[in-house]
Amino acid sequence: QVQLVESGGGSVQSGGSLTLSCAASRSTYLMAWFRQAPGKEREGVAAIDFDGATTYADSVKGRFTISQDNTKRTLNLQMNLLKPEDTAMYYCAADSSNLRRRLQAEYHYWGQGTQITVSA
Repeated sequence: QVQLVESGGGSVQSGGSLTLSCAASRSTYLMAWFRQAPGKEREGVAAIDFDGATTYADSVKGRFTISQDNTKRTLNLQMNLLKPEDTAMYYCAADSSNLRRRLQAEYHYWGQGTQITVSA
């Protein structure tokens, strides 16, 4: 079992920045951030593997940066130039396998989520 706890959510104006963090009870091969807005499906935002290889959704490329600390147990998401359409519940996810589709919601472990609200 892996426990994931997100932090850093909040409200910000359009164009602003926020950083999310996720604390994991142990390291895994893959970690990722997903988000889900009301009435929409959960979508992958960014993923990172144990070797540091990253994957980003097109909608956040150039604005968001995913990273891990050296222990591979803290996952971060630096979010810049935030837009109202980034408003969603953000979830941390982890998996011990090398998932082929890293931005699909097929991860085994999930956090409870943290809300991000971006106002125009």
